[in-house]
Amino acid sequence: MDISPAEVKRAAQAQLSSQTSPSQVPADPNGSEILVRCLQAEGVEFLWGYPGGAVLYIYDALYKQDSIQHVLVRHEQAAVHAADGYARATGNVGVALVTSGPGVTNAITGIATAYMDSIPMVIVTGQVPTPAIGLDAFQECDTVGITRPIVKHNFLVKDVRDLALTMKKAFHIARTGRPGPVVVDVPKDVSLKTAAFHYPESVEMRSYNPVKKGHGGQIRKAVQLLLAARRPYIYTGGGVILGNASAELRQLVDMLGFPCTNTLMGLGAIPASEPKFLGMLGMHGTYEANMTMQNCDVLLAVGARFDDRVIGNPKHFASVERKIIHVDIDPSSISKRVKVDIPIVGDVKEVLLELISQIKEAQARPDAQALGAWWNQIGEWRKRECLAYKGSSDVIKPQMVVDKLWQLTKDRDTYITSDVGQHQMWAAQYYRFEEPRRWINSGGLGTMGVGLPYAMGIKLAKPDSDVFCITGEGSIQMCIQELSTCKQYNTPVKVVSLNNRYLGMVRQWQQLDYGSRYSHSYMDALPDFVKLAEAYGHVGLLVEKPGDVEGALREAIRLKDRTVFLDIRTDPTENVWPMVKAGKGISEMLLGSEDL
Repeated sequence: MDISPAEVKRAAQAQLSSQTSPSQVPADPNGSEILVRCLQAEGVEFLWGYPGGAVLYIYDALYKQDSIQHVLVRHEQAAVHAADGYARATGNVGVALVTSGPGVTNAITGIATAYMDSIPMVIVTGQVPTPAIGLDAFQECDTVGITRPIVKHNFLVKDVRDLALTMKKAFHIARTGRPGPVVVDVPKDVSLKTAAFHYPESVEMRSYNPVKKGHGGQIRKAVQLLLAARRPYIYTGGGVILGNASAELRQLVDMLGFPCTNTLMGLGAIPASEPKFLGMLGMHGTYEANMTMQNCDVLLAVGARFDDRVIGNPKHFASVERKIIHVDIDPSSISKRVKVDIPIVGDVKEVLLELISQIKEAQARPDAQALGAWWNQIGEWRKRECLAYKGSSDVIKPQMVVDKLWQLTKDRDTYITSDVGQHQMWAAQYYRFEEPRRWINSGGLGTMGVGLPYAMGIKLAKPDSDVFCITGEGSIQMCIQELSTCKQYNTPVKVVSLNNRYLGMVRQWQQLDYGSRYSHSYMDALPDFVKLAEAYGHVGLLVEKPGDVEGALREAIRLKDRTVFLDIRTDPTENVWPMVKAGKGISEMLLGSEDL
């Protein structure tokens, strides 16, 4: 008779309980037990990790409890990505656990990915015993030094008595202000030593006190400027998603009747079906979104940072005079790349609520005639239909796959993850997101390999929702071993691989800027993905004809309790349009091959 690992664990826990008399129970917990109790106090449900020598006491403490589900990944990078995906989809702090040395260095890409997109996370890392720190001990690395540039904060716990307070600080820092990852480095001897346990209900840090409420005077100036605008525009980013301010944004847009755009990280903050939504802006944004950005006279930027993929060349952007209101929780993001006229530091939800309140109280209203003329101009830009593409009966167009996926899942509770490349842009362009936190991708760092771990993390948190990973044959191989994790923990995600046999975005740039010299961008020895999926215990489907796409997607949806890998052979020559080339201005777009 087969006995499951869970049954073995329960039997061992019962044996431990029966062998331990009250007199044998230590008066104080050890550091590992304190750590687990801290996680329990924070309401942590899932912990993604990989064991190793420096964290074995922690794993022993995890074995003795059952309120936190630990998920054993196949690579530490995936542990952090999965916790990251969970955090993005739920708004909760994601938690990962890795061992010292290579465990930490393997996790670095995941930590940097979360840092660039301001994702609330706590990463617990093992460390060699404190007497061995600095002596080049086995599996030692300077975790604090290595992670310092890519975390919101980090801690090295040298005294077990400081561990509980440190964990409280870590969660507080991770989730407040501008969110971000926090690393807590725990030496092995600290995880063994004992101390009294007390987890504080709250924590105050003199050096850390993020502003929540925006300056009233600045908000009044912003209201005056918005109501006097003739060509207004509302530009929002990931900060609206992270700040749970989508409802307030929608109310503001509806109240003012102004056009609105989202960045790649902000999609879903306003429904894609909203007529006032102009689509995503930026390097691969819509023609109307970019032209409106360049020609507006008053710009309200909320939770966005004017990054290079959004505004292109700053000199070109500054060539048109406009007044800019910038709302952000992080003062260092304001006027970092673009000088603004009215900076407002504060929580975006709080600031938007105050903006709405003051607009309601104001006597003035936007100039209806000027706004009408502005919408007429936007309508002319929309007529370009920049996202139109030519279908084919012979070859599968990647845009068609994403559009068909949207049609089949738009009325279901669906989460879409992506890796990085052409498929990421097609997903952003052609899947029309109606709600926040349904679009999960790596924006700032642009990390290949995140899609499958993201999907795993989301599926654990949202078991009744559909979770699709839109990827490419290059990206998926970065963390493809996590198909094993999907099998072990029963996370039936759907992988939609747009397989064009190229590193697609690299190939596109090589075509446009490097004389079609495709240096090392062709995938010349791809695995049989169907057999590979089956080898991991999943369902694999090969799709080679346009007429078979819908049927394959329907089959993947029907197999709700199975992980399904769709190897969809797409047109290898297809490019992402529109496109703003490096060094160009936001309105200097290529709309297709005819513009080359």
